[in-house]
Amino acid sequence: MDCTAVRELLNNYGTGRIDAAPRAEVEAHLAGCEPCRRALAVESALSTALARKLPRYPASEALKDRLRLRLGQNVPVDDPAPPLPPSPTPPAPAAPSQPESLSRRASWRRGWTAPFASACAAAALVVVVTRATDPRLTRATADLTNEAVNDHLRVVASTRPIEIESGGIHQVKPWFSGRLDFAPRVTFSGDADFSFLGGSVGYVRERKAAIFHFRRHLHAITLLVFPTDGLPWPDRDFVRLGKLSVWEEASRGFSVLLWRDDGLGYALVSDVNRRDLETLATRINGTE
Repeated sequence: MDCTAVRELLNNYGTGRIDAAPRAEVEAHLAGCEPCRRALAVESALSTALARKLPRYPASEALKDRLRLRLGQNVPVDDPAPPLPPSPTPPAPAAPSQPESLSRRASWRRGWTAPFASACAAAALVVVVTRATDPRLTRATADLTNEAVNDHLRVVASTRPIEIESGGIHQVKPWFSGRLDFAPRVTFSGDADFSFLGGSVGYVRERKAAIFHFRRHLHAITLLVFPTDGLPWPDRDFVRLGKLSVWEEASRGFSVLLWRDDGLGYALVSDVNRRDLETLATRINGTE
């Protein structure tokens, strides 16, 4: 294993997210390579700083209020689902003019139809509340946004952020062959508004990702492309950018745009203004 291969694995090695076989190869290489040991020390220090200084934030009260308004309910988001209606009252005695069997059937219908309809409505409400406020999806989406920002900061702080300098997208994309187990579908080579600087390999949620580096004036912009199989993904509140459906979030002063296309996820991160980032997203996808 050479220095390039080892440095692609340093982040996962330092956090323990690596299988036994490649771990042994990395350790064997580090034992005899002083530059890679220094790179590991820098990577470990950066990971520690990010973990300590960039906390994760819970859902704000404003977000919870918006969810309450959307549901049209006065029920706190974190409250349990509303209880089912009480048991129905016994049916009224049948009118004497009706045969006894018909009376019983009519009474049974009168006694149970309304409560049954109420129970169905309550069950539907429970499904809607669960879908809209599923804490696992909210937490997973926040984690994905948080990690995208951390990866962007890692790139910006790295001493060697770009591994393949741009000679155009058709030079950079072949470089990923053999380094990734998927082909990133990006065709935008930059323009006068957004300079394309090159590419590198990173990680998103313990899976390899292609990183494309752009710049807008003095602002660094990171595009992460990664497989989405098994990842929770937002399913509502999208922003339409041409034909593109984008989920937008702000985290620690950075804008994050997330979208999917045929099994691949795209995370565009920068401190550039949101409108510029949206423009770049449409150009990356050829939907402008």
